[in-house]
Amino acid sequence: MSDILINIKHKHYDSTQHDTIENLKFSLPSNEFICLIGPSGCGKTTLLNIIAQLDNDFEGEISQDGQALHPNIGYIFQNPRLLPWRTVKENIELVLNQGQSFNCVNLLLKSMQLEESKNKYPEHLSLGMSRRVSIIRAFAINPKILLMDEPFVSLDAPTARQVRELLIKLWLQRPHTILFVTHDLREAITLADRLVFLSPSPMSVISEIKVDIARENRNSENEIEGFRQKLLQNYPEINDLL
Repeated sequence: MSDILINIKHKHYDSTQHDTIENLKFSLPSNEFICLIGPSGCGKTTLLNIIAQLDNDFEGEISQDGQALHPNIGYIFQNPRLLPWRTVKENIELVLNQGQSFNCVNLLLKSMQLEESKNKYPEHLSLGMSRRVSIIRAFAINPKILLMDEPFVSLDAPTARQVRELLIKLWLQRPHTILFVTHDLREAITLADRLVFLSPSPMSVISEIKVDIARENRNSENEIEGFRQKLLQNYPEINDLL
């Protein structure tokens, strides 16, 4: 399957004459896990909204094989956005199209260790559990692209580590393209096949770096820290983005 091409020439809001995004170009290969890293306010969420077709007011194109992209997209926000009057399972089933198998929900719940919580309401879930529900809901539609906007922000370190591990396990079982926004370089190195570093506004791509640590070694803090140190030494411009 050919790459999805992101080419945003200009994006600005009516309230300002300054571009939020300018001449931003990169590709999304099939089934690759890509982390976007850039300073606060540079336009990362705006970029995700453009890809998700929630914001069409820009100059440029999101395309595949020269055609405008109309993919099945999953979107995980910082806030889990669960409906409080529906159970965990009902929140997930809401996104399924008519004819889709509801059995996949049970499989996903089991994969994310939430099978015993399927009949609970959101108010009885921890934040980490709510985030896992939002991940399941996004995977349930079998998206071509999954957009994740700092989904683990505000989680304590052990919970964030657990959810990351479950996310990767689920992604390896159901591979597709993931575009993941984070400010945490260690988190990005742990998760990504490729890191895309973004400039301050107007946002553009500064560097694209492949993470060449084997997946089975991603739980090693020494491996992650060693790669991080080498990255900061070889690409000193990255320091200003973190």
